[in-house]
Amino acid sequence: MIESFQHPTVSKIRHSKETELGNGQAVPCEDVFTELLARIEERTARVGIIGLGYVGLPLAHTFSRRGFPVLGFDIDAAKVDRLNHGKSYIGHISDDAVRDMKSCGFEATSQFERLEEVDAVLICVPTPLTETRDPDLSFVLNSVEAVAAHPRHGRLVVLESTTYPGTTREVVLPILERDGLRVGQDFFLAFSPEREDPGNPSFSAPNIPKVVGGIEPRSLELAAQLYSRGMTTVVRVSSPEVAEACKILENTYRAVNIALVNELKILYDRMGINIWEVIEAAKTKPFGFQPFYPGPGLGGHCIPIDPFYLTWVARKYGLNTRFIELAGEINTAMPAYVVARIGDALNERGKAIRGSKITLLGMAYKKDVDDSRESPGLELLTLLLHKGAIVHYNDPHIPRLPRTRRHPHLDMTSQELTPEYLRTRDCVVIVTDHSAYDWEQIVRHAPLIVDTRNATRGVPDGEGRVIRA
Repeated sequence: MIESFQHPTVSKIRHSKETELGNGQAVPCEDVFTELLARIEERTARVGIIGLGYVGLPLAHTFSRRGFPVLGFDIDAAKVDRLNHGKSYIGHISDDAVRDMKSCGFEATSQFERLEEVDAVLICVPTPLTETRDPDLSFVLNSVEAVAAHPRHGRLVVLESTTYPGTTREVVLPILERDGLRVGQDFFLAFSPEREDPGNPSFSAPNIPKVVGGIEPRSLELAAQLYSRGMTTVVRVSSPEVAEACKILENTYRAVNIALVNELKILYDRMGINIWEVIEAAKTKPFGFQPFYPGPGLGGHCIPIDPFYLTWVARKYGLNTRFIELAGEINTAMPAYVVARIGDALNERGKAIRGSKITLLGMAYKKDVDDSRESPGLELLTLLLHKGAIVHYNDPHIPRLPRTRRHPHLDMTSQELTPEYLRTRDCVVIVTDHSAYDWEQIVRHAPLIVDTRNATRGVPDGEGRVIRA
């Protein structure tokens, strides 16, 4: 956790109309906006990024490549050490990319007192849920406390972590103004939601439009100018609340539509209709339809979590978001549905789940990435273990399962998929359809396959080994 404390220079910042801007020169307060804007335009503004994960590290890479000096902050000393030695820990950011960043002046640190060195702070930390599905803003709060404890006059602060509308104004702003500083005069504050899509070859941080909302006009201008030098398109909106609501809308839209096709999958399965063939037919309509696909549940740090931030804040306003909550219930129930289908498939072959040797293919939450956060595979693994199955997994991108808060007991390594190994399994469950898998070999050698992704479409299955779920 990041410790916060009262910094002795806070009162000095508000003491006079002249103050140091970080370069040893005394600059009138009314000129700090112009000074920071000039630094951004000249690309001499030092950018600090708190949180060097799947959002923060690509952002650091983007600004480093655009000529900005970047200082990255993370509480994980192991990550900091790897980056400073030119090594990456994220699949789509290569070691060469990290070395290029370092050659451009990038540095990583776990010393948060060095926040005094940066002109702009971009906060990219997790916003998980508690066990009761309430927002957990502890990572955001700790980060903002660190920023407040290490002030730099005329600094821009941008929250990128996905959260409920009102967080920037109601939670972040009071902390930054707590010691007498004023937004728009002593510092600047905005919200700009991250839109990373790991593993997407077409879109990455530089070419994904960046939505920006400032607390006041000068904050918006500075944030927009900074991002416009890293991203091809900046979309200005009228307030942080609009920017916060925009991100929640994007992910809720996906969650609701995925819930719809998941529910239809269950219905169509009982009717003997292939849901994937239905979707393929429906998407030939050139208007009014966008395809979404069913699966074993939702994964990743966004879609399974963000809609619940909205349902939580809605209760504060006396409203129940029944549609969103129903979608959450459907998606959350999908791993149990898949386990039931596994049980039915084994039962038809005279076997029970208890004692059966089951291997899960793909523990990443989506295709061709190394991120297992909130992966439905973790839930499937836990459910099957509780039912007494002997469970293994294989994932070419995740050689060892990381421990998580929800699944601290899982300690496994990926098994090699040889024909001999596949033949020893009672059931193989396709959880994530990685491109690296040889589906023909899997269908040929595994005695039973439960396919939750339609990955085996087009593969000959003369012996009826594949069950879709």
